[in-house]
Amino acid sequence: MSFGFFNALPPVNEPVKEYRPGSSEREALKKALAEFRSQETDIPMYIGGQEVRTENKLRISPPHDHQHTLGYFHEGDASHVKQAIEAALSAKEAWANLAWEHRASIFLKAADLIAGPYRARINAATMLGQSKNAYQAEIDSACELIDFLRFNVQFASDIYKQQPNSSPGVWNRLEYRPLEGFVFALTPFNFTAIAGNLPTSAALMGNTVVWKPAYTQVLSANVIMEALNEAGLPDGVINLIYVDGPIAGDVIFKHPDFAGIHFTGSTKVFQTIWSEIGANINAYKTYPRIVGETGGKDFVMVHESADADEVATGLVRGAFEYQGQKCSAASRAYVPSTLWPAVEARMKLFLSQIKMGAVEDFTNFVNAVIDERSFKKITAYIDKAQKSEKVTVIAGGNYDGSKGYFVEPTVLLVNDPAYRTMCEEIFGPVLSIYVYEPSAFEDMLHVVDTTSPYALTGSIFAKDRQVIEHVSKTLQNAAGNFYINDKPTGAVVGQQPFGGARASGTNDKAGSALNLYRWVSARTIKETYVSSKSFEYPFLQAE
Repeated sequence: MSFGFFNALPPVNEPVKEYRPGSSEREALKKALAEFRSQETDIPMYIGGQEVRTENKLRISPPHDHQHTLGYFHEGDASHVKQAIEAALSAKEAWANLAWEHRASIFLKAADLIAGPYRARINAATMLGQSKNAYQAEIDSACELIDFLRFNVQFASDIYKQQPNSSPGVWNRLEYRPLEGFVFALTPFNFTAIAGNLPTSAALMGNTVVWKPAYTQVLSANVIMEALNEAGLPDGVINLIYVDGPIAGDVIFKHPDFAGIHFTGSTKVFQTIWSEIGANINAYKTYPRIVGETGGKDFVMVHESADADEVATGLVRGAFEYQGQKCSAASRAYVPSTLWPAVEARMKLFLSQIKMGAVEDFTNFVNAVIDERSFKKITAYIDKAQKSEKVTVIAGGNYDGSKGYFVEPTVLLVNDPAYRTMCEEIFGPVLSIYVYEPSAFEDMLHVVDTTSPYALTGSIFAKDRQVIEHVSKTLQNAAGNFYINDKPTGAVVGQQPFGGARASGTNDKAGSALNLYRWVSARTIKETYVSSKSFEYPFLQAE
């Protein structure tokens, strides 16, 4: 029983380590990389606190070295989905009744474990399993995940403190119950932090979870589960399964106790899930919460008052960090003709200095795309662009999948703002640029707003403050995260809550209290101290 309202240490964003040559963190990371490469990791499912193994083992390999075997994970079937649901429902009452500060303490301990003894391990797993360089892994699998775990505790505390007013003789209270049933967390390959946040944010608020990560993220997902277990997460609170998506969905979305989904992935998959939930709506005990962050066709709008060097830097970093495999990656840019020669020259200079290769070589800025399917999709766009009269390939355009799934950072100069690479999500290191005449600036804002169905991130580069204000208002619905004189990537927990609308998702803003509100069901309690003993009101009295 709680005997007070307890304040956790106010969260601050985890400092990003630099991994300079000779630093202790660099040496620890190299050691962890060597350990992962020297062994074949056996990865079980975790259901009800038990490690579950099957006869069907699937191989894990680095995207940048797909002939090397990192290990195997045990794929489950529909029976394991049912077991995970049963485990979650069995654990629910005890977990929901556990005082919130004790739930919070588990996740705060997990944050400290990842910040300390697990840091090199989770970064190495992300680097090898998802082909991220040291810096991209550090800001993701270490810092952002740590921030989610710590800031969510603060957000939960703030939510629980929100209470209604009371009038004389009455005490009004508001309690924030977990959802009635279990939550399904369906997580992507590209961010380890997202994979960790989607199940833990719902669990923090008293829910129990069935978690299915992307198969290409299993190596680091396993490390997350190891840290949560060491932090004292009770059995059955988060159940980690590796099951084919349609098989899992067929069980989960027909279950009467399905209470919500926390999703990050493709727009097509999310829309399919939404349709399936709608078709089964009469089967559920309660209307499920549907929370999702999906695709993006993120823009950079450049005004002629912008600084060319800043624009070039924002485009190269925004488009090509982590091979463009970020929902927020700069994918289309609109540059005035007066600024284009300087921007083009600077971009070409930067790209000539960028190295591409394995993550183990820390001098490589660009690594491999995630798998063969992605490689083929991206290179098909490049092949068609090279044959199109509407496109000039001004940088990159080469690729090689023989050892790893390597695609050069590619810049396409298009003469049609409606060309397919300006409209369709590619999810790879391909940036399309349209050069416009400065007199057409207003028209280009309309193009930016209407070209894509997505509305995740975008940015404006300009020095003219009136232009900045005008663009911010005109494009207010075109991006859930809008950046001024910066690349459209790199949202920080507690600083830039992340999410977009339109075809980009439900905009429930991970990294803020807005997201946690989705995982509670509020109950209002009114207590009257002295109850009335007659139905009569004063106005009923005769004159």
